[in-house]
Amino acid sequence: MSEDSKKLSDELPTESPPAPLPILDWSSPPAGKMSWPELLGVTAEEAERKIKEEKPELKIHTIPPNSMVTMDYRLDRVRLFLDESGKVAQEPRLG
Repeated sequence: MSEDSKKLSDELPTESPPAPLPILDWSSPPAGKMSWPELLGVTAEEAERKIKEEKPELKIHTIPPNSMVTMDYRLDRVRLFLDESGKVAQEPRLG
């Protein structure tokens, strides 16, 4: 073993790294409603108001037509996908 490799092996941690955190923990799914199909076709403002009445802790993200979004999943967020007229085009749901 060369001097450099011995020095490097002495500097490396000997304990194993902690296990990675789960991406989604469904052991305790969120309580209450997870989607709002009844809001299809309503204005963004009306949809946001109704969701906030039921779950005020949620963050509402309004997505304009033809916009890209990330594929992350968040249980504290609802995305409102709008059409060209500003009305909800897809069923709002947690994520």
